[in-house]
Amino acid sequence: MNKGTSPFFAYIGRLRWIRRWGLMRNAIEEDVATHSWEVAVLAHGLAVIRNAHFGGQVNAEAVATAGLYHDAAEVITGDMPTPVKYHSAVMREAFGDIEHKAQQELLALLPDSLREHFAPCIQEEAWSAQTRELVKAADRLAAYLKCEAEIRAGNREFEQAGQQILQRLQQDAIPEVTYFLQVFAPDYGTSLDNLLS
Repeated sequence: MNKGTSPFFAYIGRLRWIRRWGLMRNAIEEDVATHSWEVAVLAHGLAVIRNAHFGGQVNAEAVATAGLYHDAAEVITGDMPTPVKYHSAVMREAFGDIEHKAQQELLALLPDSLREHFAPCIQEEAWSAQTRELVKAADRLAAYLKCEAEIRAGNREFEQAGQQILQRLQQDAIPEVTYFLQVFAPDYGTSLDNLLS
């Protein structure tokens, strides 16, 4: 790093080169940058739904920002497939430690004057319980929508993952997610011509 410059955003920009779902055959490639944008949009939507329909008082913009940065550390760690990450308590703990150190490394790339402003975006432990819940739900919802898109593209490789993720979403029973699945998810499979008509 040159004196007076910071590679922080250059690192963040490289999220577009990190592929997701690396253990599976993909009909539709997905990168971490695209996924992060989708999670931010979904998390924001879930927060707004909570506020509008379920008596919440969530800062939807803070939730969206957390969603945008929720996988930022993967620019250092790469995308760890969920079956590997959650294989055992030992694996989850080890990956959690790696993820935490990568977040610290990423923050260290910023000028001192900006670190305190970005730390609450990048460090999950700084998020409120509601933000954490909504970002996690949005992350899972994005994974489910990805599975559904793959299945519609004729890729049966994602059938079991889609069923497992939907089952988990139903078990979590977050009312905002249920609302989203009923009101918004059905149109994801609609063609552009039908959406416009």
